[in-house]
Amino acid sequence: MAAPKVAVVGAGVVGLSTALCIAETCPSCSVTVLSDQFSPNTTSDVAAGMLIPHTYAGTPIHVQKQWFKETFTYLFAISNSAEASEAGIHLVSGWQVFKNSPKEELPFWSDIVLGFRVMSKAELQKFPQHQFGHTFTTLKCDCPPYLLWLEKRLKATGVQIYTRKVTDLWELHSEYNVVVNCTGIGACQLVGDEKLFPVRGQVLKVHAPWVKNFIRDGDGLTYIYPGIREVTLGGTRERGNWSLAPDPGTTKDIFDRCCSLEPSLQGAQDIKVKVGLRPSRQHVRLQKEVLSQGGVKLPVVHNYGHGAGGFSVHRGTAKEAACLVGECIAALQDSSSGAKL
Repeated sequence: MAAPKVAVVGAGVVGLSTALCIAETCPSCSVTVLSDQFSPNTTSDVAAGMLIPHTYAGTPIHVQKQWFKETFTYLFAISNSAEASEAGIHLVSGWQVFKNSPKEELPFWSDIVLGFRVMSKAELQKFPQHQFGHTFTTLKCDCPPYLLWLEKRLKATGVQIYTRKVTDLWELHSEYNVVVNCTGIGACQLVGDEKLFPVRGQVLKVHAPWVKNFIRDGDGLTYIYPGIREVTLGGTRERGNWSLAPDPGTTKDIFDRCCSLEPSLQGAQDIKVKVGLRPSRQHVRLQKEVLSQGGVKLPVVHNYGHGAGGFSVHRGTAKEAACLVGECIAALQDSSSGAKL
């Protein structure tokens, strides 16, 4: 068959990374990214981009650990390259503190981040309301520059990028051999996934260049994540809330909570409010499906539903999705060669 044509629908961090992995693992493919929204207007642009994994209840821990390890390894290499600043990736050290000791003293990802250990009593003096903590070094991704860096990499690899709103995956069957669905919360409408729901997140982006260390309260609801250009303060987790309008009361609550962890933030300047809808479900939907109409078949690979943990596992799930695309292409090539016999 001719060079297989693959369409990736969605241009957040998952869509762009998946397209890049497909282009890298299947150089004979023609890959196209289709989306009605690109940076700076994606959910990924709002994300804090810290590599501290979220746990998916419906996914085996060893799978989640592999996704995180692959993502950490990939971004760590970029952070050690001349492209680190352009890609918005840097190492950041800090503390995860708990008012009460957590059930698990060691999270599953503790041996992937750098220098993970339990905090000393002297270190805990910084947080008088907390009695236990971890300290470690991880990676922070400034999301808008990273998305632009991914777009640049895609174009350099020959991937086509078009602005297009796809309302039905089947509309692509006459143009593409395989379609990859990376539409995040858009999959609610696009494929009618009733297991997918929004978890509204409101964050503040502030100018506070003296804040060098991340601080994360145990449940991850309150956090201070310093980036290269600004500090992200969070946050909220409002399940089922579709509103993208900033809430002033929530802004004050986030700011007060973060100042209680880091009082120097009272002097923060240039406060911007951002809202995003995390595409959440019990587990990431990462699977093949074959759509069929009137005897015509369209192989689809789904890769969405990463919720609060998309940045922490995006490269790992993209690699797995690219493998599934490879399987779809191999099956198409087998059937086309069989048809010639």
